[in-house]
Amino acid sequence: MTQHHFSTHPITRPDAESPIIVGLDIGTTKIACIAGRKNEQGKIDILGFGKANSSGVQHGQVLNIDQTIRAIGAALKACYDNFPELETQNVYVGIAGHHIKSLQTRGDIVRQNADVEIAKEEIDLLIKNQYKTFIPAGDEIIDVIPQDYSVDNHANITDPVGRTGVKVGANFHIITGDKIAIKNINRAVERSGLKAKDLVLQPLASSAAVLNEVDLEAGVAILDIGGGTSDLAVFYDGILQHTAVIPFGGENITNDIKNGLGVLKGQAEAMKTQFGSAVAAKAAKNAYISIPGIGGMANKEISTEMLSQIIEARMTEILEFVEFHFKHGGIDKRKINGGIILTGGGSQLQNIVQLTEYILALPARRGVPTEYLASDHIDEVKKPMYATCIGLILKGVNDFENNNSFIAAKQQVQGSTVLQTTPVVTVAAPAGANANAEPAAATEPGVKPAVVSTRNKVFWSKFKNTILELFDGAEDTKL
Repeated sequence: MTQHHFSTHPITRPDAESPIIVGLDIGTTKIACIAGRKNEQGKIDILGFGKANSSGVQHGQVLNIDQTIRAIGAALKACYDNFPELETQNVYVGIAGHHIKSLQTRGDIVRQNADVEIAKEEIDLLIKNQYKTFIPAGDEIIDVIPQDYSVDNHANITDPVGRTGVKVGANFHIITGDKIAIKNINRAVERSGLKAKDLVLQPLASSAAVLNEVDLEAGVAILDIGGGTSDLAVFYDGILQHTAVIPFGGENITNDIKNGLGVLKGQAEAMKTQFGSAVAAKAAKNAYISIPGIGGMANKEISTEMLSQIIEARMTEILEFVEFHFKHGGIDKRKINGGIILTGGGSQLQNIVQLTEYILALPARRGVPTEYLASDHIDEVKKPMYATCIGLILKGVNDFENNNSFIAAKQQVQGSTVLQTTPVVTVAAPAGANANAEPAAATEPGVKPAVVSTRNKVFWSKFKNTILELFDGAEDTKL
């Protein structure tokens, strides 16, 4: 990777207990850059915030690298203006796009000696074998996530290591993506003078920011309605059950309004956010929006009811895709007792909670990333559209508190083509249980244990430390 003049290590001020983490969300409609650091109370202090209109990105994929670089630069400059002391090259980057897919598989191995205790190396082999799963040409397996194990006739085992038996198996959730699309994101970050500390799936980052252990124990589905895509993640029984990327988002609603009502895109976006409703029946009756005419033409009168009908039609389509994934992903809706948590910019539409409950027949609410933020945070970042960025910062905090697990993971795979995956652990435990006790963090002596760290660590312990090893040893061809 290209080296730049910035420091390659997290920068901390003398009074800092943990490093400054920078999250970079490269979206279809916006690029957001947020710098934060965990304080002594275990909350995230927001130190810098910047955003810029995104160009060069469509449906979560970088299509024009130069335009994307300029947008990243504008967001970084705004972040630096907020926090001039920020000096970092490393960023955590969220990835999404309709090229991200998932599938369920089953794997088993037969052991030679049933009386010998099952070793971790055998579980690693079981996981490694899943990377041989057939996937379409051009796709790459990003992550293999064990869901539950079985030993002989005993099912639903969290950790089989130490047990005895003849046959060990597991159900797996496999996430795939277009390797070229992922490399384009990494290339845009590098050419912006930065280095991706890790690339993180956006639905997982958003989930980390808006979930707590009660949600995970109850079972929830996260729907992050972004500009170009809507990302779905379903959790219950203590594990990630399903992920999906729906190729529609807020940008599609705006374009529908633009084309359906014959207005400019900026006017369509303004009408959507100010006057639109996801339930047309709740729109104001006999109310009209006056749009200035173009080139001296007469003003155009737009019915708020007609505007909301367009919004409802597209949002209904997105939610019907969610129902489709529930049915074809084998999701048991009876286990989603915590309901649907809506986040992302599109979740701010009026009456979207009511429409979600009607279409999916589940309770719904908006999810905002405020639980993990210090009380004096910048007001702007508490909006649902910044959940991914906050989740990326939490991922960075988790890596740091696990003794720089990113570096350890990179060293582990050097000289080997085997992608390593951390075995799954139970996500939630009853309130007050010792299962959530946090090991000593790699922080300064005397720092108080933090609840946010425990929750964050339990969540991220389920997933592979990094997907950047996909690029190790691979030739990076210029576009």
